[in-house]
Amino acid sequence: MTAYQRPVQLLWWLERRSYLLFVLRELSSVFVAWFVVYLLLLVKAISDGAASYQRFLDWSGQWWAVALNLIALLFVLLHAVTWFALAPRAMVIKVRGKRLPPQQIVVAHYLAWLVLSAVVAWVVLR
Repeated sequence: MTAYQRPVQLLWWLERRSYLLFVLRELSSVFVAWFVVYLLLLVKAISDGAASYQRFLDWSGQWWAVALNLIALLFVLLHAVTWFALAPRAMVIKVRGKRLPPQQIVVAHYLAWLVLSAVVAWVVLR
């Protein structure tokens, strides 16, 4: 005889905000993977020459590709923000024998993100 198991609803994760954020964060990994594939395709197109790069740009400019990349951008931002919020729990940083407060670790992550974004923008736009 088996024990009774209460059936789980398909959309159980919509019942609480914490469940929703958990599922969205897990789903965001798919879009992070898409960005990796997209960038690899871009590098391949550039390495194959001007004609290949132009075909890639034409393909990337289609409405569905732009929409997919915008959705992916939102999910990647969610992924980054939730990771930064978890970082103080995942890493213990000690300075002079004392543990850094969680807020300092989060702020350090955002500052590093800002600096790296500025460097990338400078390289791309100069």
